[in-house]
Amino acid sequence: MSETTPPAQAGTEAPLMREVKHEMAGFLREVSGFRDEIQAKLQQTEERMTMLDRKSHAAARPPLAAAAEPAAPHRKAFNAYLRCGDDDALRVLELEGKAMSTAVNSDGGYLVDPQTAEAVQSVLQATASIRAVAAVVHVEATSYDVLVDHTELGAGWATETGSVTETATPQIDRITIPLHELSALPKASQRLLDDSAFDIEGWLAGRIAEKFARAEADAFINGDGIDKPTGFMTHTKLDNDAWSWGNLGYVATGAAGSLPDADPIVDLVYALGAQYRANASFVMNSKTAGILRKMKDADGRFLWSDGLAAGEPARLMGYPVLVAEDMPDVASDAFAVAFGDFRAGYTVAERPDLRVLRDPFSAKPHVLFYATKRVGGDVSDFAAIKLLKFGIA
Repeated sequence: MSETTPPAQAGTEAPLMREVKHEMAGFLREVSGFRDEIQAKLQQTEERMTMLDRKSHAAARPPLAAAAEPAAPHRKAFNAYLRCGDDDALRVLELEGKAMSTAVNSDGGYLVDPQTAEAVQSVLQATASIRAVAAVVHVEATSYDVLVDHTELGAGWATETGSVTETATPQIDRITIPLHELSALPKASQRLLDDSAFDIEGWLAGRIAEKFARAEADAFINGDGIDKPTGFMTHTKLDNDAWSWGNLGYVATGAAGSLPDADPIVDLVYALGAQYRANASFVMNSKTAGILRKMKDADGRFLWSDGLAAGEPARLMGYPVLVAEDMPDVASDAFAVAFGDFRAGYTVAERPDLRVLRDPFSAKPHVLFYATKRVGGDVSDFAAIKLLKFGIA
């Protein structure tokens, strides 16, 4: 006899199956919705990552021109002023207070972009002039005072019960270094300035640096102090045995216009005080260096030695040599060699700013750029520098 499902049992299973199927269908719908939501979020995440990747590539891509540098508003404004005289952006920067230290009224010119100023300054520092070994100070005033105590305070021995005698009082000298205006006037055609491929800032920095470097180098050595720095060679010179403050001492070679042997060089070195010799250096021009390069001591050894590494100065008797072409040539009674601690003996005072005034009218069709800076220099310690005189006495 075959088994059959009772009617009551079959009637019970039908609603149960329908309920199971209904719940399963709802579960599948929820799973499908959850899956769609996950896919949508993954797609959004992928789109965000793509956008970030594009932005990073755009940031890393070098700009095609200086105008594509949004982070340097003063540089863009100054470049516009140099090219076409448009100073609106510079005025806006000044009014907004974003560049109060770098923009000034156009009557006095505009301060150059900091990058250009640094380029000019680096060239001046690298140029062979007294600036390379002297003390350089930045001032905001129109002059710089150096206070020098060149006398001994005085001291004495005292006993427990004896009276103490009064000692000498030091004397303080004030040396005032006025700042003078140094100027350069390069020019360029307006057509050249309109060419976006022309590096106006680099060209201007190079021309200004070349002019300033030549003028400074000569003034620090031979300047008469009238509208220019006072050169150390213009001060009164005395035989070192009779030297006094306010003058430069010298040692004579004993022969007019020549150096018979190495003894005067040795005398020059030891004419300088021991406190200055540790940081001392020689200063001479190329012709004089060619003569001294051949000098030998009594044992036949050369006094001159070349630098052991690139960029290291040559040395004479172990002291560095600065070749400054503005020093005088060897001649009868010429002071062709200087030796001393120039960081103590000579001070260069300057304002750190550099102004440029654009003039499109005076030299049409060219545009003139009137660049100015304030600089001064003078001897600050007369005991720190000695000279070699190519003469009998």
